[in-house]
Amino acid sequence: MQGYIEQLETLDSRQFAVAVKKLANSLSYGTDRSPFLGSGVEYVQSRMYQFGDPVRQLDWKITARTGKPHIKEFETPKRLPCYLLIDTSASMMVGSAPKSKYETALFLAGGLGLACLDRVSPVGVLGVGETDLHVKPTLGRDQVLQWLLKLRKFRYDEQTTLSRRLREIQPGLLNRTLLVILSDLHDDAALPLIRQLNQQHECVVIQLRDPAEEGISGSGFVRGVEAESGSEFVARGNQSRLSQETIVRELRRGGVDHLLIRTEQPYAHLMRHFFASRGIFSRGAR
Repeated sequence: MQGYIEQLETLDSRQFAVAVKKLANSLSYGTDRSPFLGSGVEYVQSRMYQFGDPVRQLDWKITARTGKPHIKEFETPKRLPCYLLIDTSASMMVGSAPKSKYETALFLAGGLGLACLDRVSPVGVLGVGETDLHVKPTLGRDQVLQWLLKLRKFRYDEQTTLSRRLREIQPGLLNRTLLVILSDLHDDAALPLIRQLNQQHECVVIQLRDPAEEGISGSGFVRGVEAESGSEFVARGNQSRLSQETIVRELRRGGVDHLLIRTEQPYAHLMRHFFASRGIFSRGAR
């Protein structure tokens, strides 16, 4: 199959940007925002007033209760830079649902990227395929939207490079980083690398799955070839080359946060609950 380029046509560029921003607002809703505009600080504790302390930081509740002036102490939160690893390989492009795994992943990546920027966390992106795309973490919203629109063009013949990209990016992660992997996880070698990276960083795996991947009913034994790796495999009935149970077990062993998104089902509320329940946008550097 030739490597021609197509454009995601579900939404035009303006509508796509609006939809992504709407998802970002949904993911950011309810997260703690600083009451001091532009200061980027968070409350830690209160202590006795000392000469020279700013009066505007008086803790009036404790002052009234104790009869002695107390001051609120704040600290600058250490926000994690975020890398979005977006799978651009062949198996992400096709599917039986109205939206492909890739289109879903790109939409989610956009929402997550803008939500992180709202939390003053720099955002970078890395193509996990043969697409040469590596944007280092930045706080520029325009840059994030630019690579989002660039990624709306795709190819059908890319091989997966998830494990290779994980090896390449690891030496450059000097500080603790949030790594969000959006992939169908067709690269077997990636799971142990994700577990290893999670020991020093925050790894989140959003696994995309098409309903057709649930199995081939009544098919007996099937011999197939992976679109991106070219390796042969034999499956029986509903069993894939790498079972879902194995994926869940391996990620759980490494303490990796994992969310399965099925492209035929609504997923915005799942994303919002997943990130809110884990406080991922509120985590600071350890």
